[in-house]
Amino acid sequence: MTQTAASAIRCALLGAGRIGVGHAEALAQIDQVALTVADADPQRAQQVAQSLEPASGITVAHTTPQEVFSRAEDYDAVVIATPTATHEELVLACARAGLPFFCEKPLASDLAGTQRCIEAVERAGIASQVGFQRRFDPAYTEARRRVQAGELGQVHRVHMLTCDQSPPPESFVAMSGGIWRDCLIHDIDALRWVTGREVEEVMAFGQVRGADYFRAHGDIDEGVALLRLDDGTLVTAQTSRNNGQGYDVRMEISGTLGNATVGLEPKVPLVSVEPGADFPGPEPWVDFIARFADCYGRELAAFIDVVAGRGTSRCEARDAMEALRVAIALGVSREQGRPVRVADIQP
Repeated sequence: MTQTAASAIRCALLGAGRIGVGHAEALAQIDQVALTVADADPQRAQQVAQSLEPASGITVAHTTPQEVFSRAEDYDAVVIATPTATHEELVLACARAGLPFFCEKPLASDLAGTQRCIEAVERAGIASQVGFQRRFDPAYTEARRRVQAGELGQVHRVHMLTCDQSPPPESFVAMSGGIWRDCLIHDIDALRWVTGREVEEVMAFGQVRGADYFRAHGDIDEGVALLRLDDGTLVTAQTSRNNGQGYDVRMEISGTLGNATVGLEPKVPLVSVEPGADFPGPEPWVDFIARFADCYGRELAAFIDVVAGRGTSRCEARDAMEALRVAIALGVSREQGRPVRVADIQP
């Protein structure tokens, strides 16, 4: 490990894939972070580490996840950006080692695994943060402030959507957990965070309108849902893998005194046929990484602050459980064709 100042946070990034590379770039730009890139493929970890050094001006070490935990005393924090199927094992390893961690959602592939992670984290008394990056988006943050301050009055209804420009490859669909858990779960978490309410009951519908491989893996590429919050607020939700105009993510909150809309900005992929309207702009968003690029940096900087004792986690392990329960309820509702109470979804 490269010698660094005593105050540096020694952070191991696990996973050097698409998300991992983005996280590595963000971490390398944070002052007082001594970064190690770890991947099951040591050569890939080395390539990513070396690619960061010219831009960051720091020496980036590289290793494998197994070596990180065999030398846990050399690290202060872990960022998990590996494939979903490995998350639970790595979270539990962090708990055993007493290492604070940031983990991309989900913590585990199912509720039982998520519960195991939560219990291990709480026993270990370590800080945790889950990668729901919309909590670090300025527009979602402002919407939350307005709702919590009462500026919208009593919230009566919410509409939210996340629509991808093009479908992911079959290899991703096969391990994604389905559109509710992979895609709409971000809207679910944002809904809970912005409104401060819990989802009580859901009804969902879905179809396959594009590639047959969605059906082959028990998934859909078009979904709609009605959710009822615990105060009676009604929420409508849409999700799609086939929004050819561009990547579309929005939330509309309507209350007795006003409304607030997230995502209605020049790059929103809407085409208006009204005379004089100028939607969309010349370059609509193409994917979630472009849309939320700045948020990824903010959430990692916030995590480093938590590890350094300068703040508290904005999205702890237990938050991941609540969002997952709602996503699973949506899947059950669509499959069984009936309303589902979230309280009935238990580990």
